[in-house]
Amino acid sequence: MGATGYVGGRLVPRLLELGYEVIAVSRSIQKLRGRVWAQHAGVSLRAADVTCADSIRAALQGCRRAFYLVHSMDTSTRDFADTDRKAAQCFAEVAAEVGLEHIIYLGGLGNQDADLSKHLRSRAEVSQILQSGRTPVTTLRAAMIIGSGSASFEMLRYLVDRLPLMITPGWVKTVSQPIAIRNVLNYLMGCVTCQEVRGKTLDIGGPDVLSYLDLMNLYAQAAGLPRRVIWPILMFSPRLSSYWVSLVTPVPAALARPLVEGLKNPAVCRENEICRLIPQQLLSCQVAIQLALRNSLQHDIETHWSDAGYLPPEEANYPGDSNWSGGTVYCDRRSIVVQGSQPELWRHIVRIGGQTGWYYGAALWRLRGIMDRLMGGPGDQRGRRDPDEVLVGDALDLWRVLAVLPNQRLRLLAEMKVPGLAILDFQLSPEGDGQTRLVQTAWFVPHGLLGLMYWWAVAPLHNFVFTGMLNGIARAAGVKVLQGPNKLRQE
Repeated sequence: MGATGYVGGRLVPRLLELGYEVIAVSRSIQKLRGRVWAQHAGVSLRAADVTCADSIRAALQGCRRAFYLVHSMDTSTRDFADTDRKAAQCFAEVAAEVGLEHIIYLGGLGNQDADLSKHLRSRAEVSQILQSGRTPVTTLRAAMIIGSGSASFEMLRYLVDRLPLMITPGWVKTVSQPIAIRNVLNYLMGCVTCQEVRGKTLDIGGPDVLSYLDLMNLYAQAAGLPRRVIWPILMFSPRLSSYWVSLVTPVPAALARPLVEGLKNPAVCRENEICRLIPQQLLSCQVAIQLALRNSLQHDIETHWSDAGYLPPEEANYPGDSNWSGGTVYCDRRSIVVQGSQPELWRHIVRIGGQTGWYYGAALWRLRGIMDRLMGGPGDQRGRRDPDEVLVGDALDLWRVLAVLPNQRLRLLAEMKVPGLAILDFQLSPEGDGQTRLVQTAWFVPHGLLGLMYWWAVAPLHNFVFTGMLNGIARAAGVKVLQGPNKLRQE
């Protein structure tokens, strides 16, 4: 459960390598189909809503053990604790009903007697709810997970990279026991065969107990940066800290706040029984940071924190369906014909966003990202997981990949704060004689009067931005433009 999340997306291929048959479950079947392991003979892909008993029941058919890696702490969920509570209750009931043999849950590390953050309280509550059912449960409690693409590591990375001098909240001196993602995965896989872990709550951590200040200094050392000047003070509230973090890092305030609040609680293992039950070599924080940084710089990131979140079915986000849209759809469609093949253009279309940019109007895109950040949106700092490859569900700056058809179509769903639903679509088709037509379509379904005003305000910019984008893609591909860009009529 949660197969397209940060941990789940890495766990599935490792279980397949061990010879297990895996049922990979997520809210979005498109996201599952886009994973690199989706075509493996040993995997079955199933979509499920964890708050719906019938949906879970269908997903668990034929299953003996379940990894419960579900949580709702993303920017699309207003009250993640309530959602997680309902999901855990529903899952525990259905698990008992279908005769599931074992549930393995990855929770958060923190002293339950202390004044826990909402995030850590929710993790503990989910564990209690699962354990209250009839199915044996193993809970692994982890502090910060260090790995390329994790929200915690990205937050650490960008803070240290961008700020040589920092005035920080007092929580930077709170100690924790971070653990490398590969050690987390090994513990999770070990729980499948180790009978002694059933019915137990086990703390998992690396060999080091460090403060966040220590971690920042370790990262600076690994990145070859001068030692950062850091002054902790007590005046920063969690809310203020989260806004500060979201301003400097790609992690939005809605996600940064529960992470920041969790850092105020000491997160140190109270027992180490897991080391006896599932022995392995634990990576030090220094080594874990070095590996995560290396993979990030080499763009070798299996999963990324921005992968999380609900992706609506593609058919529900096709504004051409007038019955669904309610009859109000604005469309800006433009095309060019070039002397070149579809693969030549495709290589550059799928590189859009991130370090490549949007091929035209970089300052305008940057300004839009800043405005979105100030309004509480994701902004454009999250970039993209890989510079050359896109998968359904990937984040591309202000957008999320909705559909990918290699050499034919890329469809993006806007996640910026906007009064309506916006989609950007690129479609390639052959024209004969080695020529290719690229059609770029922007759809917008306005929400109320504000949505109408928004469209008419930005429409004049499309003549520059979208036309420039088409020319920029052709220029990057090194192909000759034979026709256009031309604005097409809405069909």
